[in-house]
Amino acid sequence: MAYVPVPKDLSKIKTKVAFNLTKRQIICFAAALAMGLPLFFLLKDSAGTSMAAFAMIVVMLPCFLLAMYEKHGQPLEVVIKNVIQTKFIRPKERPYQTENFYAVIEKQRKLEKEVSAIVNGRTKNHDPRGKKSREA
Repeated sequence: MAYVPVPKDLSKIKTKVAFNLTKRQIICFAAALAMGLPLFFLLKDSAGTSMAAFAMIVVMLPCFLLAMYEKHGQPLEVVIKNVIQTKFIRPKERPYQTENFYAVIEKQRKLEKEVSAIVNGRTKNHDPRGKKSREA
């Protein structure tokens, strides 16, 4: 009997369209072919076959990387975007800051007390800075 390994995480399985390639890979390979092949034939006579082949490889390589490279399930453009954001756009130092929920509640309670005191007219003996005056 032949045993077939079945992956446990089915989210990593990608739908294959043709020739055991995904739709993304087919599109990227077609774009690489559309850019590289005409370049090779244009440069073959003037620069020689070796230089034309080298230029074709250099032009087609980004398309191949976009088609095949993945890191942690993310395609190359997402990885590059994340690297650019962390290296150049976002600040280098990100201090850990929290908002103390109890301090917010305490501040809200003090404000409500102050408002109720103003409404009830009990603030006649207070100056604007919040200190009691000596007239009382």
